[in-house]
Amino acid sequence: MATETKEYTYADVAAHDTKESIYVVIDEKVYDVSAFVDEHPGGEEVMLDVAGQDGTEAFEDVGHSDEAREILSKYLIGNLKRSESDPKPVTISRAAASSSGDSSSGGLPGIVYAVLVAAVAAGGYYYLQLQQQQASA
Repeated sequence: MATETKEYTYADVAAHDTKESIYVVIDEKVYDVSAFVDEHPGGEEVMLDVAGQDGTEAFEDVGHSDEAREILSKYLIGNLKRSESDPKPVTISRAAASSSGDSSSGGLPGIVYAVLVAAVAAGGYYYLQLQQQQASA
């Protein structure tokens, strides 16, 4: 017998947009990443930028590793039941613009964006290496 998967509406997800309760949609799946917010290598602000939203584009634009995707899978709570009126996925530029408070800037300049992505990737790699060392010790 197959396990029934819970379905969430976009309104259900949108109600969880605080540090204490973060739901995010990635590829039509709903994740409760509240317990991971303090451990996220990119910092809590990155996650809060997409809290309660569809973060698929932001997640993919960063280029998360297979290990990051494996970690994400632990927080899966169900599928998104999307309607035509639901907002589209958040892009990196919109998330960055909203976090800086300047939505008229249209996002970060190219070099800042590149440095930010590299820093997040390096932080993620370092974090995962530490986790593997601790697990094997």
